[in-house]
Amino acid sequence: MSTAPAHRMNEANGGPTVVRILLGGHLRRLREARGLTRDAAGHVIRASESKMCRLELGRVGFKARDVSDLLTLYGVSDEERASLLEMTREANAPGWWQHYSPVLPTWGEAFVALEEAASVIRAFEIQFLPPLLQTDDYARNLLALQHPDSPDAETSQRVSLRARRRQLLDQPYGPQLWAVIDEAALRRPIGGAEVMRAQIDHLIQTAETYQHITIQVLPYSKASHVTCPGFTLLRFAERDLPDVIYLEHLTGALYLDKPDEVQAYRVAMDQLTIYALTPADSLAFLHSL
Repeated sequence: MSTAPAHRMNEANGGPTVVRILLGGHLRRLREARGLTRDAAGHVIRASESKMCRLELGRVGFKARDVSDLLTLYGVSDEERASLLEMTREANAPGWWQHYSPVLPTWGEAFVALEEAASVIRAFEIQFLPPLLQTDDYARNLLALQHPDSPDAETSQRVSLRARRRQLLDQPYGPQLWAVIDEAALRRPIGGAEVMRAQIDHLIQTAETYQHITIQVLPYSKASHVTCPGFTLLRFAERDLPDVIYLEHLTGALYLDKPDEVQAYRVAMDQLTIYALTPADSLAFLHSL
């Protein structure tokens, strides 16, 4: 019986980035089953141990010839070989977000792909509203502040990208979104009163309409309990994909997936949901605001 993973990935559930991670993990397990080191396997495809590590983590692209040579080394059956070579082709396919590459930094491409693949997205935002919950007007004003030297066309493209990401929430395969929003983010007047009023109304409509979206407000009175930065926790239905913590900063982002690191943020997120207003009280707060 073939042990090749189910992999019919497409742009609806993470695209080539996720396929690359799944393929890398499968190649790692095949190597370990044969009792081979990364250095020994890498010698066959003229790759260093560090490159083999990046391949098995899905952080670089795959050459079909390299994968074929590794599968021969690992003694993979014809049926499983065909499936894994098909995965290789899918892993090298372009994702829809590549259309936005002029305004999407390389460190952001991985997040967009993982966001699409996630079954659960838990976010804590301190300064601004979660991107998936932003209106176009709010996003436009925020992005103009963050990229003051960008021409209007680039800002419009960034707004379009954010709108494209929001479509995920309306899909039948879309993730559960659970957002904890600091009160400061709700009171920061991005774009002025009218933009913020429409934005808060959008949050209300979203909370009242979508059963798979939970919004909680962390009030000022509980701010002293919070010592962590804003972050996003991504969880996946695919068992081969570990939870990922995404931390964005001014010029890049960190992706944490080591169990102890993820657990620390998971505990922090659970505490935040306790300190925050309940979903019902948060909705009442938004109405009053």
